[in-house]
Amino acid sequence: MNVLDATQLQEILVASFPGSDVPRVEQVLDDSVIIVQPVDDRHRRPGGTLSGPTMMMLADTAAWMAILAQIGPVLLAVTTSLHIDFLRKPAVADLIARATVLKLGRKLAVVDVSLFSRGHDQLVAKAQVTYAIPSTNSEGATQ
Repeated sequence: MNVLDATQLQEILVASFPGSDVPRVEQVLDDSVIIVQPVDDRHRRPGGTLSGPTMMMLADTAAWMAILAQIGPVLLAVTTSLHIDFLRKPAVADLIARATVLKLGRKLAVVDVSLFSRGHDQLVAKAQVTYAIPSTNSEGATQ
């Protein structure tokens, strides 16, 4: 069961990174979220493709959103590892991430992220992201 919906997650993103080029949270499902990074020339790299940092940012952000959808606004959850495989050259088009929570424990969460270019069915990258979840005290404050 999800604690936060797409609108609430989007509000967290915008508030957490004011003035930044944040992705759009499009959908929250039972164990996953779908978010989209609108792409323009800032995300390009030589060779007519998207930059690796753009894809890694979206994978990390999607994992964070998938976890927060399930545990609520625990903003101090942080990435402990991110492994990404770049599978094929992405189109210079909006980048779509589907992040699925594989394991949600008290201290760690593991998320699988699939990245696609809009209008294409083949994966452009696949990531596995692990997040550390801070402890909370009896009043719900993070420690």
